[in-house]
Amino acid sequence: MVYLVGAGPGDEDLITLKGLECTKKADVIVYDNLVNDQLLSYAKQDAEIIYVGKKINQHTLPQDKINELLVEKAKQDKVVVRLKGGDPFVFGRGGEEAIALKENNIPFEIVPGISSSIAALAYAGIPITHRAISTSFHVITGHEDPTKEEESVNYELLSKLSGTLVFLMGLNNLPKITSLLQKYGKAPSTPVAVISKGTTPQQKVATGTLENIGNKVDSITHPAIIAVGEVINLREYINWFEKKPLFGRKILVTRARHQASALSQKIKELGGMAVEFPTIEIQPLEFELQGLNNYDWIIFTSVNGVEVFFEKLDDVRSIGNAKICAIGEATKQAVEKYHLKVEITPSEYIAEALIEELKPLIKKCDKVLIPRADVAREVLPQQLQELGAEVTVLPLYKTTLPNKSADELKEILQDIDTITFASSSTVKNFVEILGKENLNLLNNKKIACIGPITAETAKGLGLTVHIMPEEYTIERLTDVL
Repeated sequence: MVYLVGAGPGDEDLITLKGLECTKKADVIVYDNLVNDQLLSYAKQDAEIIYVGKKINQHTLPQDKINELLVEKAKQDKVVVRLKGGDPFVFGRGGEEAIALKENNIPFEIVPGISSSIAALAYAGIPITHRAISTSFHVITGHEDPTKEEESVNYELLSKLSGTLVFLMGLNNLPKITSLLQKYGKAPSTPVAVISKGTTPQQKVATGTLENIGNKVDSITHPAIIAVGEVINLREYINWFEKKPLFGRKILVTRARHQASALSQKIKELGGMAVEFPTIEIQPLEFELQGLNNYDWIIFTSVNGVEVFFEKLDDVRSIGNAKICAIGEATKQAVEKYHLKVEITPSEYIAEALIEELKPLIKKCDKVLIPRADVAREVLPQQLQELGAEVTVLPLYKTTLPNKSADELKEILQDIDTITFASSSTVKNFVEILGKENLNLLNNKKIACIGPITAETAKGLGLTVHIMPEEYTIERLTDVL
C-alpha cells in the first residue's frame, strides 16, 4: 500500500491528522526537500527513511526513478508513504506517481495537504481572496518543464484577470513574470509579494509592485512564491505571524529527546524555531524499591527521577504515609499525575530552599528517601543528615553522553542565536561534545540557563550566561527568551 501524502507548506503542525497517522505507521518514507524534517521524528523506529531531494535544478532521484522506488517498496508488502511538500497534486507530480502505481497494480491513497499557495499568504497576513477586492485566485507554475518546446502559461490571459495570481517555484523567473504581466496590460503599480520559506520562523516577505519588486528581493531565497494582486495591501493590517516575540529566532534545545518537545513547542508557539540537539540521554539503572512504607519523606528532585521511579513501582499504595516533596513545578506536576499529593514544593527550585522549608518539619531519626540521578549535588542529603534525618539516596538513572560529533554541532551552531540549558548535565556534555577549544564559536550566541545551579556550571566551564528566569521553569525560561 502506498500513501501519497501532502506534508503541508513548511510548518509541521499544518500536516493533516490523516497524513500524520500515515507517517506514524509507514514502513518506508520517501520524502522531498520541502518536507519539514521534524515530521520524520514521528516515524517508527525501524522505518526506512529515503531522501529523494528535489531542490531547484538538483534532484537526488529523477521522477521516473522515484516512481520505480515506490513500486519496488510496495511489492515488498510494505506500507509506503510518499511524503511531499504542500499538496501532492499541486505541482507535486503526485499524478505521475499515482499513474505509475496504477499501472503496476499497486493500491494507493491520496492524502491532500495544505498548499503553500494559500498557507504562505495567510502566514504573511495576505488573504488570497477578500470581498470587494479579489473574488478568485489562480495558482500558476513559475517554473515550467524546461524540455517543453512552447510555453503553456498564457500571460496575456492572466494579465486580464482581476483575481489574485500566485506563482509557485518562480523566484528565478521573477523578472520574466513581472515583465510579461506588464507587457499584456497589468498596471505597473499592481502590488506584488514574494514570500520565502512561508509558514516557518525563517519566513521572509518582500513587497512592492510589478514595476519595482525585482529591486527588493535580494534577501529572498528558495523556496519562494510570488503573489500578485490588490490583496497584498491588506498585509499592513493582517500581518500576524512575524509579530510573534520569538519570530526569526533559531534556538538550540539541549534537553534529552523525550523532554525536548515541551520546550520546543513553547518556542514554536512564540514564533521561534527550536533546533533539538540532545546533549544527554537518560539511562535507567538497576534498583529495587523495598520498604517504601518505612519512610517518613520521599524527595523527588527532577522529572526524570519521578518517571523512572513510578515506572518501576507496581503499586503506589506501597509508599504508605510518606510525605512527598518535589523540587520544581514540573517535578510536582509529574508526581501529581499519579494522583499523589505533594506536601512541599519550595518557592525557589533548588535544594537549599527545600532545606529551609523542611527545617521546622524534619524530626530527629525521620527516614528520608531521595530517588535521583547517580551523580548529583550532595547539598540535600548532607544538610538533612545534619538535621538528624536518616537519609537514603537511591540512584535511579544516569545521564550519558549521546553519540554526537563536534562537527555536527559546529554545523548546527552556524545560524543559532540562542542556546538553552535546562540542567548542569546538558551544559557539561555540550562543552564536552563541542570541545573547549571551540568555545569561541559561542561568542555571538546568547546562553540561556533555567536556574542558578545550571548557570554556575556554565560559568565554570567558560560560558557567559545572558538569560536566566527568576522562576526556574521551562515556561518562565521561554518568557525571558
